Amino acid sequence: MLRPRWFFQNFSEDFLYAPVLSGEVRLPAGSGEEAFVDAEDIAEVAVAALTEAGHAGWHYELSGPRLMTFGDAVAEIARATRRDLRYVPLTPEAYADEQRAQGVPEEWVQLSAGLYEYVRSGGLASLGDGVQRALGRAPRDFSEYAGTTARQGVWNT
Repeated sequence: MLRPRWFFQNFSEDFLYAPVLSGEVRLPAGSGEEAFVDAEDIAEVAVAALTEAGHAGWHYELSGPRLMTFGDAVAEIARATRRDLRYVPLTPEAYADEQRAQGVPEEWVQLSAGLYEYVRSGGLASLGDGVQRALGRAPRDFSEYAGTTARQGVWNT
């Protein structure tokens, strides 16, 4: 069983991509820490678990090598891109209001607000050792991801 954390790629391929391009990532995560993980590490662990002996019955907690806030992640992207980019911590109420104003369905507003509450409260402030155990190497660091992604021009505006 693979249990990944928030993906690095959320900032470059998914729901945080547009906010990064806009220059302002507005979330109700406060200063809660998360152990973001590279989706490429998740894929490598999955391949190893499915194709190599010795993984049956294991549970892999997949995270990056360090705890970071969303503010830390945004700051690393700003450094890598040399762009003015900032994280704006919102209250859960302000976040929900902004999401509703953008036409986000109420079900998703409530789900995402709850996920950010879990981050904000410190519920995800732990590291997993799954990448190391499954692959015999440390997980990729967010700074490497940010640098590589910036060099590829993904966040060019």
